[in-house]
Amino acid sequence: MTATTLVLGANGFIGRWLVRELLVQGNPVAVGIRSGRDAELRRWLTGHDTATDALTTVAADITRPDLGLSPADHERLTEVRDIHNLAALFRFGLPRDEARTANRDGAVHVLRWAAARPATRRLVHLSGYRVAGHPSPLPPDRTDRLYRRLGAYEASKIEGDSAVRALAPELGLPLSVVSPSTVIGHSVTGEAGQYLGLAALVEQLYRGRLPALAGSRRTFVPVVAADHLARFLAAVPQYDRGPLHQHTVLDPATPELPSLIALLADHLGVRAPRLRLPVALVRHLPRALTGADPETLSFLATDRYDTTSADHLATAAGLHHPPVAETLRRWADHLVATDFGRPA
Repeated sequence: MTATTLVLGANGFIGRWLVRELLVQGNPVAVGIRSGRDAELRRWLTGHDTATDALTTVAADITRPDLGLSPADHERLTEVRDIHNLAALFRFGLPRDEARTANRDGAVHVLRWAAARPATRRLVHLSGYRVAGHPSPLPPDRTDRLYRRLGAYEASKIEGDSAVRALAPELGLPLSVVSPSTVIGHSVTGEAGQYLGLAALVEQLYRGRLPALAGSRRTFVPVVAADHLARFLAAVPQYDRGPLHQHTVLDPATPELPSLIALLADHLGVRAPRLRLPVALVRHLPRALTGADPETLSFLATDRYDTTSADHLATAAGLHHPPVAETLRRWADHLVATDFGRPA
């Protein structure tokens, strides 16, 4: 079968679940991954009861304008209609140039490549729930301030989001931007694959290294289950029509952060921190004392987010968030069982 969907970033945490979902639904899928990582993805899929007969692999590099595709790989993608760009560099403490090359320039390269292909029906660009809402295009002086205030990872994702929203209408490319909140484990198995951000906070809690919690009683760090997000992404090209859609995907039933931490502390049999510190204060305390990565502090906000468009699509596709408390517990169990991602 010839692939009709291309997933870039398929070996990442979210990418693997999306590829599995598409294959289980019977869709022939092409994955663009770095050379030499094909066997790794196929082993993971096979280990998750997913046949790979309908999987095509091409070597792709989003940091190159042509995605680094060979003529033979271009030929394998002639019938691809839908393109999911999940490729990104996710790490705190990144140098600005390295983050920008992957998360801003890479996003633009994928969009231009998709727009140049006559068979393209829609590009789905994975963004983030704290990324949306910035102007498009982004003024250079504002860009510099974002890098200074937020750090290279989040600022480069904002740049990428702004750039694709500005460029897609200009090139006539139908675009859907999907902005998920913190992605936790699978709702049934708890399986994770990402150990930064909230997962790192859970590790501090479990190991007794969280004497205080940054933020207020209303701090809201929403989550979404990995399998729900995969099903949502798979549905986007089937339900979105028109030039541009923006979907913020999160579970609105997520407890506010102090309650979320208390829930997990009770489940793990550890003590929840009773002391809360204002984020502004934590920014000025030594990291060795707080244990908080400065780039994570901007996520500790009381903001709420408009999920109207995502809710409409989910309803049309028959999708529902799994029970969030149970998903959080299963995720925490898996984090502990795998020693928070450390090699055995």
